[in-house]
Amino acid sequence: MDDTEQATAVRTGADGTAPYDVAAEARWVPEPDKRPGRTAFQRDRARVLHSAALRRLAGTTQVVAPMLSDFPRTRLTHSLECAQVGRELGAALGCDPDLVEAACLAHDLGHPPFGHTGEEALDVAAAACGGFEGNAQSLRILTRLEPKRFAPPGGPPTRLAPWPGRSVGLNLTRAALDAATKYPWTRGGHPTEPRSSKYGVYAEDLPVFRWVRAAVPPGRRCFEATVMDWSDDVAYSVHDLEDGLHAGHVDPAALTGPAERAELFAVAARYAPGASADEFGEALDRLQAQEWWPRSYDGSARDRARLKDTTSQLIGRFCLAAERATRERHGPGRLTRYRAELVVPYGVRLECAVLKAVAVRYVMQRADQAELRSRQRVVIAELAEVLLRDAPHGLDPVFLAMFEEAGDDRSRLRAVVDQIASLTDASALALHRTLVQER
Repeated sequence: MDDTEQATAVRTGADGTAPYDVAAEARWVPEPDKRPGRTAFQRDRARVLHSAALRRLAGTTQVVAPMLSDFPRTRLTHSLECAQVGRELGAALGCDPDLVEAACLAHDLGHPPFGHTGEEALDVAAAACGGFEGNAQSLRILTRLEPKRFAPPGGPPTRLAPWPGRSVGLNLTRAALDAATKYPWTRGGHPTEPRSSKYGVYAEDLPVFRWVRAAVPPGRRCFEATVMDWSDDVAYSVHDLEDGLHAGHVDPAALTGPAERAELFAVAARYAPGASADEFGEALDRLQAQEWWPRSYDGSARDRARLKDTTSQLIGRFCLAAERATRERHGPGRLTRYRAELVVPYGVRLECAVLKAVAVRYVMQRADQAELRSRQRVVIAELAEVLLRDAPHGLDPVFLAMFEEAGDDRSRLRAVVDQIASLTDASALALHRTLVQER
């Protein structure tokens, strides 16, 4: 059976869905195992873990810029923490733990320098080639930009091999790429919210995306992707609260005042549209009623230990709630691929939304952070302008080759955007000094 046949050969569940297609372990370019005994998903996990794209995240903003404190959380530490949460939650529900961990490690690979600020600035710079979105960039990295495997050279393009001789990235399995795809649609293609800014694939990467999504209902995410997504929410909402308290930006006592709560809930509404201030208040009250919720924080060893306990309690609370609710709906047994959907109770989602709002309200909305983000947007815009204008000067060899192979202005701009997105915060600033400030 060739890969085309495998892609449509599915074991159909009682509800008519495809719980686990038999081509889940197929790779875009077939390749033999180098060492017997490892599973396909163990290989996927190892490939992401050893990738340069993952290492780059050590120098990429999570909430605040790297190196502004001795022990900052970066996109890398966040990805590692997300992977730990996802591996355990997925295993408890019957997922392959290596598959979920690979997806969690890969989920933020596409985030550019300066975090969401860089993402917004690159979206403006990339308007003429379809825009920029970190999740779509992640798929592009996994399937093209992180060079590990190449398609066989020669021969005319085909549906399964549209790019003879081209890099196919890490060449992960279909299941791993599917699990790492948080938003399985193109820009404007959200199944219910066409104006959503979130999407997971650029138009030029649709061939591999369609291969990944063979026989899958449009817009539906696989179970492992929903586990990854919730693990991401849990990890960053909880750890951003921890970091805010540790840095002295968050005063637990302030969260009891009516005015502060109103401001906080206004921010939380962006994470849970339609929820009322009363519902957010009840969610925060539930958290504050817990014995382990911090009442104060002075940086002492005892308070640091209490804060770590808060972090552990919150992660356990959010994950166990999802595990129990999912089991109540779907029953026992292995929940994989399209056999089930992760269920997160509404009240728990609101608690998570309130924690996200704490980081935004007390860290990201600080005046000094607003000034920093403004400067970062200028850096991204000026880099895009000068690299496109002066190419090939300033282009890295990998992106220079893409630029020279491009057949039109759209593809040339995408190569420039790919290079900027591949930088760390520090390397973006250094390249800006070289190409813009010192000329």
